[in-house]
Amino acid sequence: MRPGAQQYVVARQLYSEDSFTENHEKVYRQRKTMLDHFKQYLTWDAKRAKNAALSLLPIISWMKIYQIKKWLISDIVSGVSTGLVAVLQGLAYCLLASLPPWYGLFSAFFPVIIYFFLGTSRHISVGPFPVLCLMIGSVVTRLVPDVGPPANITGFEGLSMDDQRVLVASSLTFLVGIMQLAMGVMQVGFVVMYLSDTLVSGFTTAAAIHILVSQLKFILGLTVPGLSGPLSLIYTLEIIFNKITSTNVCDVVISLVIMVVVFIVKELNDRFKAKLPFPIPIEVIMTVIACGVSYAFDFKTRFGIEVVGFIPQGYEPPMAPDLDIFQETVVEAFPMAIVGFAVAFSVAKVYSVKHDYTIDGNQELIAFGASNIFGASFKSFAASTALSRSAVQESTGGKTQVAGLLSAIIVMIVTLAVGFLLEPLPKSVLGAVVIVNLKGMLMQVRDVPYLWRRDKPDCVVWLATCIASIFLGLDFGLAVGLGVELISVVLRAQFPRCSVLANIKGTDIYRDRKDYIDIHEPEGVKIFRIPSPIFFANIDFFRTKLGEAVGFNPLRVLRKRNKAVRMIRKLLKKGDLQWTSTGFTNASCRPLKELEDESNIEELDMPTDFKDLPTRIDWNADLPANISVPRVDLHSLILDFAAVSFLDISALKGLKTALKELIRVQVEIYIVACDTYILQKLHDCSFFDDEVLPSMFFLTLHDAMLHILQKHPERTEEKSHYDKIITSVTIHHPGGSLRSRDRHAPETKF
Repeated sequence: MRPGAQQYVVARQLYSEDSFTENHEKVYRQRKTMLDHFKQYLTWDAKRAKNAALSLLPIISWMKIYQIKKWLISDIVSGVSTGLVAVLQGLAYCLLASLPPWYGLFSAFFPVIIYFFLGTSRHISVGPFPVLCLMIGSVVTRLVPDVGPPANITGFEGLSMDDQRVLVASSLTFLVGIMQLAMGVMQVGFVVMYLSDTLVSGFTTAAAIHILVSQLKFILGLTVPGLSGPLSLIYTLEIIFNKITSTNVCDVVISLVIMVVVFIVKELNDRFKAKLPFPIPIEVIMTVIACGVSYAFDFKTRFGIEVVGFIPQGYEPPMAPDLDIFQETVVEAFPMAIVGFAVAFSVAKVYSVKHDYTIDGNQELIAFGASNIFGASFKSFAASTALSRSAVQESTGGKTQVAGLLSAIIVMIVTLAVGFLLEPLPKSVLGAVVIVNLKGMLMQVRDVPYLWRRDKPDCVVWLATCIASIFLGLDFGLAVGLGVELISVVLRAQFPRCSVLANIKGTDIYRDRKDYIDIHEPEGVKIFRIPSPIFFANIDFFRTKLGEAVGFNPLRVLRKRNKAVRMIRKLLKKGDLQWTSTGFTNASCRPLKELEDESNIEELDMPTDFKDLPTRIDWNADLPANISVPRVDLHSLILDFAAVSFLDISALKGLKTALKELIRVQVEIYIVACDTYILQKLHDCSFFDDEVLPSMFFLTLHDAMLHILQKHPERTEEKSHYDKIITSVTIHHPGGSLRSRDRHAPETKF
């Protein structure tokens, strides 16, 4: 760097890939084979065993650094606050799963215990998640409908409808846990990366609409059978509108009061969160008030309001899953396993970044898999994390999963001792609480205008996922969204925005020539850039764009030239043409006509052969006998491979064919900034031959340009020095002195 100036000066020789390799010795690294990796995986020592234990039981790591004086009080306050919310949400979200409300308390207790030992996040609150509950409810109502006989499953014999539904939910949860655990053991936690933020946003928005519709029957006090499958949302709305005259006004009034109060206090919590020591637990407060009022005025008897009803004290004995239900629900279980993990991992990642610690995706899969397996054995349903509940646990000062454990203890106390106090709670209150907590997911609709302005393919993914999830159901909607997302990725890679680059005057920088004014393009040189991997799906697109960039079809030009050579050779043989010192002359008085070409047509695609001719033909000069061949002003083509991350075998063949066609019409090819591993693959795949040579590869784009301008100086001599490529890079020729950097010096200076 020059002192006080934003410039740098580099003195080095011009590098091709070959010359750079000769001058700079590489470190030899022996590549591991699959067998080596397998042996390493099976080799264990004390250190690896210790690391495995710490990885499998993350509690060991954070308990060693637990600061009792600083963290314990915060965890207690957070645990109590989160536990109260977990009780309420457990009861409310259980309605989404079409199960008796008290089973939601089981789901807020058992999974938390296992996650305490196996989870890597210190801040998420494990338990019921509304989207997951709704997906469970669709399966439950499909196998055990409100109206009509249940599915033909042996395990249903002798069970009541509620017990049948609990068996379906617990068996489905067990299967979800097995899938998550298997993915964690196989180290495939990366699958969640295929669910983009856009897809998750569209999916959860659609899920919020499903949840909203499912809670209308509690808000309005109507009896609506649970439906599942495509268009179930439309059918449910149709039933609700047909029964709207039977609405229970008392339920509507209670719900509206609850929603208005909870919404206002939540907004105040958000606005004054910096001043409040912890958020006001308004849902809990309103639930307690509603319970008391309902008990005092006997809402159930006097107004016909549906209440939570009898809540048994204590826990039920463990239960084995039903294999027949596994077979019936395996298709729905997989998207549930992915969604449950994806949401929890996304929330955990946000808090891990905020509080500066790491989380392990594979270990999270193991933790949630084990939690769901353990919880399903005790009749709980699939657990993930609710955004609002996790926000309570973090915002009230929770430092570790000790807060989560304490929240589970609060749930346990309610289950064992004080659950009977919640028996008069109207279900419309739970429905109102659920709807108010949908605000965050529903407001994601505001992302659509932004996505449309900034990234239309992402907007299409959002809309397709949301619309498909609304009308086809959450499981099919997720599949459709994932398909649209993958198609958008493929299309972006298949049809990249190729460009022709030009030099920014006075620099060694090259940019799209359409974007800048003060540029320089040496005559006869084109720089083509493809910002994408080259593979079987886009190799034809690459060749088409390359033809558009150079401005001619090299194969057509080659065939025209070979036909011209054949014609000249035949005319010379017949004596109609003669070669003199001034060139070809017409030796016949009659006009020369183009002869019919009856030779092998395949030879027209071969390199032009000038044997038996007295000289090579200058294709840009006037040809004899009125022969016309397309003019090619291009002498050098640079392919910028800086953004090419890989090539497959199909692309190698197509690329080699395209390069040969250009080389055979006397266009010099230079490939720059090629990845070392791609270059090695080209060598391994016998890419090079007598025409396509390794010497065409250059280290940088500017190295290739300097090489071309030195090789073709006649093309630039007529240009003024202001049109030359002036940069702060000085070319040092081996065996010579350092050239002057004066613009007016006679040496070629770039």
